[in-house]
Amino acid sequence: QVQLVESGGGLVQAGGSLRLSCVASISMVSINEMGWHRQAPGKQRELVADITSGGRTYYADSVKGRFTISRDSAKNTAYLQMNSLKPEDTAVYYCDADSNYRRYWGQGTQVTVSS
Repeated sequence: QVQLVESGGGLVQAGGSLRLSCVASISMVSINEMGWHRQAPGKQRELVADITSGGRTYYADSVKGRFTISRDSAKNTAYLQMNSLKPEDTAVYYCDADSNYRRYWGQGTQVTVSS
């Protein structure tokens, strides 16, 4: 029932920035948590960051200080601002949303960081 539409991925040089957006098809009021995972080639999917309905955030150690997760309730949108990007950040990034005890996923967006 919940659709998540991601945008903002692309190719960027090391040290550059990207902002990922995730627009939900339902009101943020109905979403308990939104987050971002990523999966790099040959690696397991990992949690990058998440934000609760109350605004509490979590970041993986590998991105702490460089990435910022935020939300805009009026636009039903979550963002992931990625600064100081490194080649090891290259991955497919997936938005997720938790609502009514279920987890929904976006289609994924490719982020490629060149050295």
